[in-house]
Parts: sequence; structure tokens; C-alpha cells
Amino acid sequence: MSVVVIEGAQWGDEGKGKITDFLASKSDIVVRFQGGNNAGHTICFNNKKFALRSLPSGIFNESIVNVIADGVVLNPFMLVDEINEVKEGGITNFNLLISNRCHLIMPYHLDLDGAYESLLSDKKIGTTKKGIGPCYIDKAARRGIRAGDLLEPKFLKEKLETTLKVKNLELRSLGLKEYDPIDLYNKLMKVAELLKEHICDTNYYLNKAIKDNKNILFEGAQGMMLDIDRGTYPYVTSSSPSSNYVPQGSGIPPKAIDEVVAICKAYTTRVGEGPFPTELFNELGDKIREKGHEYGTVTHRARRVGYLDLVVLRRNLEMSGATEIALTLFDVLRNIKDLKICYAYKLDGKIIDYIPASLDEYSRCEPVYKDFEPFDFKDDTKTFEELPIEAKNYIKYIEDFTGVKVKILSIGSDREQTILRY
Repeated sequence: MSVVVIEGAQWGDEGKGKITDFLASKSDIVVRFQGGNNAGHTICFNNKKFALRSLPSGIFNESIVNVIADGVVLNPFMLVDEINEVKEGGITNFNLLISNRCHLIMPYHLDLDGAYESLLSDKKIGTTKKGIGPCYIDKAARRGIRAGDLLEPKFLKEKLETTLKVKNLELRSLGLKEYDPIDLYNKLMKVAELLKEHICDTNYYLNKAIKDNKNILFEGAQGMMLDIDRGTYPYVTSSSPSSNYVPQGSGIPPKAIDEVVAICKAYTTRVGEGPFPTELFNELGDKIREKGHEYGTVTHRARRVGYLDLVVLRRNLEMSGATEIALTLFDVLRNIKDLKICYAYKLDGKIIDYIPASLDEYSRCEPVYKDFEPFDFKDDTKTFEELPIEAKNYIKYIEDFTGVKVKILSIGSDREQTILRY
């Protein structure tokens, strides 16, 4: 039995979908434990490309149980659409469980998300306007709608009437449309008919699975630099993508976790606003963006691109207790002549090796680089030993600097283009 956590070690978009899909073949259960449908995982399966937003990455294997746990915020309308997309792609036999404790993103959350961003003007966070933040706000304010409420129609109707008294007041003050509780109730009841067979107590299910020695894989959305507590606040998500949140977001004990696999791109990207010390504003940045297809899975926004930042990576590996690194999109760096890795920052003339909590200080940090020789390798490379010495040196520097081994190396989008070093 093993309980493994996959987490993004940068600003998200590290290729977690492929690695999760790869590791899911060894798992009995795959679990989403936080976040919402603002983060997508792209998975290539049977020569088709799927963009998963809420569904766990094990959905393509009918022998795997896929769990959407407590810590997730779930748009029930979008989930139905996503399930239909997967079915249209030929995936009709799957196992899906939805926690009765996970909170639901309501239509008014999307309206409020867009309004908040507009009010911030040039100080906007850069959210995907999927309603994630406003849903987490209502969860903390104890007026959220939960998946389990869909199974109790009378209670749901009363809860909607109470909640909308507050939400409609807020919507009205922002000049937005108000919601009729009966109309929204009727729409939710239609969704409930499609989802009710999947809703259950996933806390009980997961803890029983641990006792039954099942192999469980937890997949996080986003990356640790977007963590609500430890990321580049306020340019962060509204939850914690870290392995540290798995017990809270799923209801399992911390001691149950055996391994933490930190997914790291061979370079760095981020979406939205906020400091990004190694960002490239030149032709090389554009070249890496096109080679790596660096556009959002959900939003299609062009991602910001930069050199690999080991200050970011080492801090996040230490905080999460990562046991290994999965280095992704390594193939994108083939034949890059001006290749560098950031190993420290210069802040007001002083060399530092940490991430300042102050956004103002972090925005003033200048990267300090080490240069590397360019490398190339064949598409069908199967082992680490086949890589040229220049490629090995790049990987070895990451390992020596962070103290964590690169045990999984992705050299292409296909599942087979993965080198294991166990």
C-alpha cells in the first residue's frame, strides 16, 4: 500500500496531469483535494487530448476510483459538461465519488468574481473568473451550499432562500443581476438528478481504503507559489495546493502519507499578475512559450515564461517534505543556446537565498544565474544514461542544490516519453 501526493512546486501548469496519469496506472484511487475548475490538467489518451478541470486524472481507467474530496470547490453545472465531454471522447465506464462536504460554486460566484476584478482595475489579481475565490469566501463565512445539500431538496430550498438574501444584496450593490431562489433551486435539482449517484461521504471511503491497503494518489491543482498562505500574496489562489493540505482537504491523517512527488518544469512559467524574478521578455521567452505550448488549459491565456528558479523550488520542496522530483517538459530545452538556472537573488545589492514575504521586496529581486551548455537528445530516449552529459549536468545541479532526486523525467507529452530513475 502507498499513499502518494502529487503537488506543483512552482506557479502551477507544471505538467501534473501527465505525471498523475502516468502514476495513476499503479493506483486504486485518485483524489482531487483542493481548488476548483480554474485549473486544468491536459492528458493525452488514445491519441486524443483531454482538458480536465474538475475530474481527477484517473478518470480514463475504469478500474480506478476517482474522488473529488472536501477541500475542492465544485461547479456542478460545469462538472456535468465535463462528464459529457469525456463520454463524447469515448470514456463511458468510470468510477466517480463526490464528497458530500465539498462546496458548490454557484452562478452568482462567477458574477462576483468578475465584478471584484473590475473594481481592482490595474491592481487586479488576474483570476480566471471561475468563481473560486467567492465560493471559498462563502465557505469561510458559513453560508456555502455543499454537494450533500443536493440530496436534501427541502433543506436546499430553505438554504438558498437564506443565502440569497445576503448574496442578492451584494449583487445589487455592484449593479449585477439578482437570483431568484426558486429558479436556482430548480436548476440545481436537474443537476442533482445527474450527480446524486456519485455523492457520498468520501472521508469514510478514503480512511477505509487506507485500512484496506489501497494505493491512493492525491493530485493538487495549481502550484505552491499560489498557496494562499505561502505564495506571492495576494496574487495567489484561494486554497493550498501543498501536500500539507491533503489531510485537511480529504479527511485522512497526516501519518498516512508515504511519498510526496513535487512536479517541476525544467523552466518556469506563471499565469496572472505578480512578481516573477526570472521572467524572459525576449525572443527566447517567446521560443520556449511556443515549443512548450504555454497557453492555459482552461483560459488559453499565454503564460509568462522564465528560467528555472531554484530559490522557489528549494523553498517549496523543504516546506512540503517532498521525497522526489518529477521534472517535466525537459524536451522543450533541447537546443536552447542561452541556458541558465537561477540559484539566488540580489535584493538592493545584497545576495539572498530566500523568497521575501513582502511583495514590494520580491518585485525588486534580481535573479543570479549559473550558465549551462546546450543539449539535445533523441525523441525515443528511454534511459537516463542515454542523455548527453550536458543534460545530465543540468539535472544534477537541480538535485545537488535542492537535495531531492529527480526520479521521474518527462521528455514528451506521450505517457511513454517518461524516464524512471528508481
